[in-house]
Amino acid sequence: MNTQISKEHIETLYESRFLKCYDLQYAEGKHYYVASRREKADLVAKMTDEEAKSMLPDAVTIAVVLHLPGNETRLLMSYEYRYAVGQFLLSPVAGLLDPEDKKSADPLVSAAIREIKEESGLTVKPTDKVYVLSPCAYCTPGMTDESNAFLCAEITLDSLDELSQNGAEGTELFDGFELLDRERALKIFQTGRDEHDRFYSLAAWAVLGIFLSLF
Repeated sequence: MNTQISKEHIETLYESRFLKCYDLQYAEGKHYYVASRREKADLVAKMTDEEAKSMLPDAVTIAVVLHLPGNETRLLMSYEYRYAVGQFLLSPVAGLLDPEDKKSADPLVSAAIREIKEESGLTVKPTDKVYVLSPCAYCTPGMTDESNAFLCAEITLDSLDELSQNGAEGTELFDGFELLDRERALKIFQTGRDEHDRFYSLAAWAVLGIFLSLF
């Protein structure tokens, strides 16, 4: 059951372009502080059950699977700098939905194709496959209503010449790719550490699991 916290009991504590902090006063004298990418009127805590079931997520995360010459299949991941932890973390292709994505016939696939181009340089061809695995999953609901859709993109390549991280925008900062076969992906999945012995995000763990379960 959704308690549907009213607008009158929400106070904006901090607001920037990509992040906002709110005080959800769920009872008199009781406060719960949350971070969100959403405007006050669009907070998930205010939605009805039906609205929450049909909402678009904030972002997409994509398991980019490359079918290469010689019948090789690889999971494409990169090292992206994550300011909150001060490290380059093993990361899947991912990004926020743009307003243009939300206007398209298939917002999640549209966002995935755009992010793949921006973060890897690869153009998704009509013969490639991009499909939704999970339309919306909450990231850390104890502190934020941020949500992600998980998709898979199967891309067939004759070579790796197109691979590039020159499409990075804003604060994005990358430090190379990883092309993981099943053996390497399984080791990283089982140990919880990348090949530089660093921990990685839950999204990366999910994408590794998707690759290992489907390919």
